Amino acid sequence: MCENHLINTIFTDFQKSLDGEQEIREVIRNICKEIGQISREVTTVLQVIHHNEAGIGPACLKARESFEKAREGYGKLKEAIPDTDYYKYQEHWRNITQRYCFLIALTIWLEKGILATHETVAEILGISAEEEKTGFHLDIEDYLCGLLQMCSELARLAVNSVTRGDYDKPLQISKFVMELNAGFRLLNLKNDHLRKRFDVLKYDVKKIEEVVYDLSIRGLRPKTDEQ
Repeated sequence: MCENHLINTIFTDFQKSLDGEQEIREVIRNICKEIGQISREVTTVLQVIHHNEAGIGPACLKARESFEKAREGYGKLKEAIPDTDYYKYQEHWRNITQRYCFLIALTIWLEKGILATHETVAEILGISAEEEKTGFHLDIEDYLCGLLQMCSELARLAVNSVTRGDYDKPLQISKFVMELNAGFRLLNLKNDHLRKRFDVLKYDVKKIEEVVYDLSIRGLRPKTDEQ
């Protein structure tokens, strides 16, 4: 009788633990749904860069406003997640966070033509940039995946810039992506997902190189370019 009571107690505690986890997951799903919607809105807003040069500035400003809303959502996530359970629930926000890294990096490049650092992206999202064993932070692999997504978008932008008669931007994109490509090649990538995403970069680089080459043979490459 005592042994049966002990087993019942143990499994009752298990159920309480499972119920608690389920409650946390439900809270996380609701928050991720909210910030996921914001990321889709930003993605739509930034599509203007492919067909309207004059719309880039306003689009970046609007994206910045949306990042503030996303920051509030990440604040809720930080409150909902126990400090020791970041990796336990990470799969819920990983893809969304990678998309935000991409969107923030793209916005900063459009504004200033520079790389958004890991620390800068984390600051915009209102989370830690430290690779902590505990606590909510911006995982480096998520940041790197975001940069690789940005390269694909810039490769597309290089093509569309030529279509609308902007022959300077492809050269700017080429220099930036080549530098990023060199940086990534310094890494010994063992993560399967990140490695596969990095493999796509060579196709992005090739696409950009073809655009620049085409400009050169057609005599459309700006004469002020030193490359």
